[in-house]
Formats: sequence, C-alpha cells, structure tokens
Amino acid sequence: MSEAPQTAKVVFQPSGRRGTFPIGTPLLDAARSLGVYVESVCGGRGICGRCQVQVSEGAFAKEALTSSAEHLGDESEAEARYRSLRNMRADRRLSCQAKILGDLVVDVPTDAQTNRQVVRKRAEAKAITPKSSISLVTVTLAEPDMETPRGDADRLREAVRDKIGRDQLSNDFITIDPFLLPEIQKLLRQGKWCVTAAVHHDGDAPASIVALWPGEKTTVYGLAVDIGSTTIAAHLCDLATGRTVSSAGTSNPQIRFGEDLMSRVSYVQMNPARLPDLTRTVREAINALIGKLAADVGAERTDILDAAFVGNPVMHHLFLGIDPVELGGAPFALAVSDALHLKGRDLDLEMNPGAQIYMLPCIAGHVGADAAAATLAEAPGSSDEITLLVDVGTNAEIVLGNRERLLAASSPTGPAFEGAEISSGQRAAPGAIERIRIDRNTLEPRYKVIGLDEWSDEEGFAGKIDQVGVTGICGSGIIEAVAEMFLCGLITEDGVIDGATAARTPRIVATGRTFSYSIATDGIEIAIQQTDIRAIQLAKAALYAGVKLLQDKLGTNRIDRIRLAGAFGSYIDPSYAMVLGLIPDCPLDGVSGVGNAAGTGARMALLNSDHRREVEKTVRDIEKIETALEPKFQEHFVNAMALPNKVDPFEHLRAAMSLPERREPPGDSGTPRRRRRRQS
Repeated sequence: MSEAPQTAKVVFQPSGRRGTFPIGTPLLDAARSLGVYVESVCGGRGICGRCQVQVSEGAFAKEALTSSAEHLGDESEAEARYRSLRNMRADRRLSCQAKILGDLVVDVPTDAQTNRQVVRKRAEAKAITPKSSISLVTVTLAEPDMETPRGDADRLREAVRDKIGRDQLSNDFITIDPFLLPEIQKLLRQGKWCVTAAVHHDGDAPASIVALWPGEKTTVYGLAVDIGSTTIAAHLCDLATGRTVSSAGTSNPQIRFGEDLMSRVSYVQMNPARLPDLTRTVREAINALIGKLAADVGAERTDILDAAFVGNPVMHHLFLGIDPVELGGAPFALAVSDALHLKGRDLDLEMNPGAQIYMLPCIAGHVGADAAAATLAEAPGSSDEITLLVDVGTNAEIVLGNRERLLAASSPTGPAFEGAEISSGQRAAPGAIERIRIDRNTLEPRYKVIGLDEWSDEEGFAGKIDQVGVTGICGSGIIEAVAEMFLCGLITEDGVIDGATAARTPRIVATGRTFSYSIATDGIEIAIQQTDIRAIQLAKAALYAGVKLLQDKLGTNRIDRIRLAGAFGSYIDPSYAMVLGLIPDCPLDGVSGVGNAAGTGARMALLNSDHRREVEKTVRDIEKIETALEPKFQEHFVNAMALPNKVDPFEHLRAAMSLPERREPPGDSGTPRRRRRRQS
C-alpha cells in the first residue's frame, strides 16, 4: 500500500507564484511564504473575511497537477460561523482557516487583491476622424388617424429613411431590430411623437434601427476592448466626436485556468466541460469594466451602442465560446477568421440590447485580431521603410515589411517576460522591481520598484519602501537585470553566470552546481538564478528566430524601424532589449514603444467604419508564415540563445555602446550540457 503524500504543490493566481508545502499548512501561511499578498487584519482568527480565496478545479497539464476543492480541509468552526453571518460565496474559503490536503490552483479574487497587478494599457493619443456606423436621427411623426392605417413602426422606418436621405443608404430599406417592436408605440407616445432612433449602417448591409428614445438624444457611446491573455483593457468613446472619455483595465480572470495561452488550451482539452467557465469569467470581467466606464461619465449601460473587440486567436475563441483546442497543434486551425458582426445581447454583454459588436479579423492561427489591430494603428504597409512591429506577450506576434510586402508570424515566447517561470518573478504590481542598474566596478545593484519614484540608492527610498515592499521582479526588470549582468561581465555570451566573479562580489552565490546573483534580501530573497536566465534566453530566442524567418522570406537583413507594441513593449528600454537580443539590430533612434497599439486599432475600427474595410483588406493581403513548419527556425533559435546573438554582428548597437568581448563559458559553472527543449 502506497504512503499518502506528505507535501502538495500550490499555485496562486493571478500572481503565478508557486511552491510545495507540507500537508496541513494553512493556505494563508503558504501565500505569505511565497510573497503573495492576501489581506488579513484579524490575525488569522476567521473574523475579518479579508483573506478569501477560491479553488480552480480541474487538471492542469503544465503544472502536472489536478486541483480540487476537496484538496482543502473541512471548514473550521470559525469559518462556518463567518459564512453563516456574512453570506460568503459557496465557492470561497478563508485562507487563514483552510488547510492544504493536496495539489491546488488557488485564485485570489480581484475584490480581495489590495496589492493587485498594475494594468498598463492606456488609450494612446491618436487623432481618429469619426465616421461611426451608428448615427442618431431625431424624427417627429404625425399622430395616427383612422384614414391612414399604417403601423407606427412602418411610419417610423419611413421617417428615419427620409431624414437620412435615400442617397446615403446602400439599401433603400431600413429594418428594425425585432426586440424594439414591442416598445415602439410606448416610446412614441412618451415622446409626444418625437423620438431619437439609433441607426446602424455598416458596409453594404441594410441599415437598421437598433435603439430608440423618447424625445431628443445627442450622445451615445462605443466600446473598444483589447482582450489580452493577462490583462483586459477597455476604452469608452463618444461616437459623435471620437473622443475617448474613459479607460479602464483589469486582470484577465482566465489566468486561474492557465498563465499562458497553451496552458488554457490544454486545460480545455483535459476539462472540456469547463469551457463555459472560461467564457463566463472573461465576459463577467468585461461587464464589470462596462459598468465602471459608464459610471465614470455618468452614463447608462444602455447608452453604449457599438463595440469593437480584439484579442489573440485563443482569447478571441474563448470570448465567443468557441473551443480553442484546434489551435493547440498543427495546422492551428481557426474556427472563424473573418470579421464578425454580432449582437451584444448574444454575448451576454450588459449594454444596450441593440448594441452592435464588431470582431476584428484574425490573421492566422496564432496571429490574431490584436495583431491586425496593431497593424491598422501603426500602418507598416504605408511606408517605404522596412518596419518591424512586435507585440511582446506570452505569444509574440510579429509583422514585418513595407508598402511592397507585409508578412506576419508568431513565436511562442511563453510567460517568462511577464514574471512566470522566474524564481522571483511576478506580474507588474506595486513592489515589483521594474528597473535595475549594476555598478561596473562594485557590481552592486540599484533598482526601482513600481509604486515609488525613488531608486533604491536615493534619499527617501528607505522611508517609503514599507508602503509597497520589495515583492519580486517583473518583466521589464528581468530584461534589464539579465542585460546588465551581461554588460558588467557577470554572465557570459552563452548566458552562464560566471562563478569566478564571486571573488569580486558576495552577491554571486553558489546554488548547487550553478550560481545566482542576489539583488535584494529585504522581506523575501530576490535573486537571478541560472534557471531564470535560461528561461529568458528561451523566450527571447523564440521571438528573434521568428523575426529572422520573416527577414529570410522578405530577402533582407535590413530593418529601418522597430515598433514595440503592447503594455510590456512600452516599458522595455530599447537598448536593453537589443543587448539581450530580444529584437534585431537597428538604429537605436528607430526603436520605440507604441503602447497599446491593439487597443488603438480597436478604437479606430470602432469610430470609423472605413478603418474596418481597411483592416479587412490588410488581413486578406498579408502573407502568413507558420514558424513551426519552417526548417530554419531551429538554426535561428540556437544562434539567438547567445547574448545578443551568436552570428549577427549588431553593428548599430556596438556603435552606440561597448559590449563585452566574446569568451568561452567557464568550465566550473556547472551549467547543464544539454539544452532545454523549446516548448511550443
């Protein structure tokens, strides 16, 4: 008879922190030992209820575990008392009372996260000429009489058509959304026969009345949403003026089902009955954003009449309730790729019942509507210069070319750039190290954390750091840490931490057969391990190899401009990204972050129907390259494992800064000889 396990693996989401704990450990103790912030003000007595968590159930292939609510101990008396008095949700537990009995994936709910992730997806400044597919038409009808027995709805249609002008309509006939039919007579009489109709007219489809108000109405809104695998950003726009009146973001709650895209595909594959849960969670998050945005401007949800959505293919499918399993392997078949025109009510979105939804088209199996939107926003196909557009995320989406030819591909970078798979990594949140510099002589680090303006060596830092703590290191900090370690000689071109440098600094510490570099020891230990550097190398090599493949197809080694899209891309220092070999060589002044380009493209498609036709044409014309099928990918990948690259000279970078001389890796480093296989 086998012995019962003595330990269990626990993964906390959305932070992604994980560890192994003895059976019987309270969840709150496990969270604190990993630096996961779970608020508790009652000293663990089960009184305050601030430490609520919930278990995500199912098989998680990437974590090699099966999580179940039964893997927590029974409710304590204190927990049962709190539940009866405070009406706590049935699927939640108090982490101070719940004890670990088996493997778990634990979600710290958004409403319980005080130290939550910073969502960095603002609305970028861009002038967009409004040409909305929604127009407001105010008409006055004659009262009905016995001699003209026309239905009120028919007379309304004709009045709206005449007010717009037949020459402005692609089809002489105007329809009425069927949900409005029972309301028309009541609204006409409330408005004393004066009403304002919202008319939807997009492309060649017949115009349709989708909303109706008594009297005159002058302002309605549209919603542009970028559904990222980690964060969701939404922008509320005035459809008449084109102005963005409010923006908001939140963590994508699907993180509890898997940190990266393939983890979520795997989760659905292993737990097919849970697909509706992934769809429901993302729609609930969007509905919460809708409520917040409307409240910000004093509007009603029913004032929102149009919406444009973008996302990578997996997020696109999960939002629509489509099984994404076919995207998990070749040929990476999309269930649908063309632009879609849908109704908000069909997607359970809490806005006007007649609200229209425009889903931007996907480019390919792993190059989604977000890449299409970013291409619309940055327009690389409108210039003679060769432009590289990269959206750095758990799956990097790449567009390369100029007005002559555009190519697109994706590369499986994984979640390392967002803090996952890094020993001290975390997502961007207060307390995370986001900038770091290492003194070339003393090898001492100084760093900056999210939530404070001061660097660690500046006056005032020590007095303020207790406000946020030093809780980990986020993506931009990891990029800079590895690049700085390379520039000051702590790691070799092959990414090996040089144990000989321990003679120069006590921060180089032997860790088994390898070494680590200690950054901070206040609160929890934050260090860069050899395994962390390998994770970064694997991620950056995958992205670089994808770019090189597109250059091969385009027949050029030249890149004139690099545009780093996405929240993460905006916070990367271009010079460090190039030192690392994350992006190819290019004049440094030609590299820039362009912010949430996908969100900008979504706003363009929302506010101007001509941009919808433009992005649809771009997606039809762009050439799609599947990196997984290209034989040269592995060669480019192996070369890109080096810093910055084994074969590419990086002449522009070397002209701008001094790079270390190439040298062989130290023999006593203890680095494993076998390379870890790249995970797709």
